[in-house]
Amino acid sequence: MPERPSIYEQEHEDFRATMRAFLAKEVVPHHDRWEQDGQVSREVWARAGAQGLLCFDVDEEYGGAGIKDFRYNMVVAEEISKVGASGLGFPVHTDIIVPYISQLGTAEQKQRWLPGLVSGELISAIAMTEPGAGSDLQGIRTTAIDKPGTDCYVLNGSKTFISNGIMSDLVIVVARTDPDAGHQGISLLVVERGMEGFERGRNLEKMGLKAQDTSELFFDSVAVPKENLLGEEGSGFTSLMVNLPQERISIAAIAVAACEHVLELCLAYAKEREAFGRPIGKFQHNRFMLAEMATEVHIARVFVNDCVTKLNEGRVDTTLASMAKWWTTELQKKVVDQGVQLHGGYGYMSEYPISKAYVDSRIQTIYGGTTEIQKEIIGRSLGI
Repeated sequence: MPERPSIYEQEHEDFRATMRAFLAKEVVPHHDRWEQDGQVSREVWARAGAQGLLCFDVDEEYGGAGIKDFRYNMVVAEEISKVGASGLGFPVHTDIIVPYISQLGTAEQKQRWLPGLVSGELISAIAMTEPGAGSDLQGIRTTAIDKPGTDCYVLNGSKTFISNGIMSDLVIVVARTDPDAGHQGISLLVVERGMEGFERGRNLEKMGLKAQDTSELFFDSVAVPKENLLGEEGSGFTSLMVNLPQERISIAAIAVAACEHVLELCLAYAKEREAFGRPIGKFQHNRFMLAEMATEVHIARVFVNDCVTKLNEGRVDTTLASMAKWWTTELQKKVVDQGVQLHGGYGYMSEYPISKAYVDSRIQTIYGGTTEIQKEIIGRSLGI
């Protein structure tokens, strides 16, 4: 195989060694039990924070390392994928949610929340999707109405499919503060664990990601202090659009790492598994399939490396992020399906890593905006 294209420097590889050692000690021995429990332990979050593996882009004054380099985020995604630790919500926390607080929070909000988010004492979630509104954020019905005579919003509504939903201590809730203002009436509110009227539903049973807690959230007249408004009132939709490109690049990075891991599994199996007296990789059909997989995975790596370089330089736009998100996740789905086929009956057995990779991969083309939504965004950018 050609050498894997890399944009990493020595400090990234040093960080990789730390991440790999952490996973080997603190995650891999426990992940099967976490899958049975439906969530990871809170202790693993605290231990990750203690080793500087969470929110490393947060400024030093709030407990972070102040490292604004998404290559470190990629290292985390790659190492988690290699060991199949799909229950860890670290990328959601670090790449997607905490940046809203870093970028939009007041000095008081940052001081109140960021140190705990960096240390793993506080776990975050973002609540966008509703039972009747998924990719169409303008269709949300959850409301946060200014209560006269108080310094609070009254929050009512429900959310579903919320990653880190059971364990989260802070939830950024997307709600309508002005029901008649369209997308300009959408705001972001931070709801904290223990607020009266804030309830969690069941930990949803899923096809894959068995150790990732994903839940329903309910808000029944929750009094949310106005000091928990994130950004300006009515600016929530714009803030979401600004932050979605990084979210989608993050998902693309996870997809490419997963593809590379699946390719490695397939190559090893093709060399060791024999049929009709020879390794199955010697059959032309399998060899050609592996050749196609290796080529497409290489292309995906080059593409995502370029996207991350542009992200670090502030040059990623919505269209490029959508291209990366849909193409790499659809490739992941294709590659892992081919991997199961190559493994034959063993690929259907849950004890084989390829089987777990298959069920864990299926959500990738759905969350963060479906493939269809990404293509719609790209199509519109073309003037179509």
